[in-house]
Amino acid sequence: MISVLLIGMGKFGRTLGEKLLGMGDEVMIVDKNEDVINSLAPRYTNALIANCMSLDNLETMDIPSFDACVVTIGDDFQASLEITSNLKDCGAKKVVSRAMTEIQRKFLMRVGADEVIYPDADIAEKLAVRLNTDNVINFVDLDSQYSIFEIALPKKWLKKSLVEINPRGQYGMNILTVKNGGNVISSLDGSYVFQEGDQLLVFGNTEQLLAFTNKQK
Repeated sequence: MISVLLIGMGKFGRTLGEKLLGMGDEVMIVDKNEDVINSLAPRYTNALIANCMSLDNLETMDIPSFDACVVTIGDDFQASLEITSNLKDCGAKKVVSRAMTEIQRKFLMRVGADEVIYPDADIAEKLAVRLNTDNVINFVDLDSQYSIFEIALPKKWLKKSLVEINPRGQYGMNILTVKNGGNVISSLDGSYVFQEGDQLLVFGNTEQLLAFTNKQK
């Protein structure tokens, strides 16, 4: 469980807040819109109506006590920039800010953001991958070159062992785990035989993984 200060309760902020609550985290929400805060306050650990562009307002919130501060404002970049900077001035341990463009990301990093997220770009990227690769269930970018993909079992792998397939040698991928229904097989050895319904969590070069999954159509 972590403590999170969530600034900006638009659609993305609300979605993130619900996810954090579902994980048992302590979440304080802040927005300058009184109606928004009044409607959401009963669900959260604490809620405050405030303009966080004001350093004086932030200083009343004991910023260093939070494990993470998240600025989810998407429609006012100037506000996002100033709030990110103010949070660092107030001693925030970690600041995660939302950007809409690469230029915004660069400016947010310059004023102190520890991490910058692109929710719209991430959604678009995942949709593009799913549209092009029917057997990709989900994926996570680790950096500009490597990813983890969750994929359906290729038909030609059915009833064959891991050593027969040799995914690392043949396709440049490492199989991290196999899921089948409610079962998770975390310790694989070469004798494992792939079964109907297997879903594979694989790690490798993103371009190689995309090339591989495209061939499975």
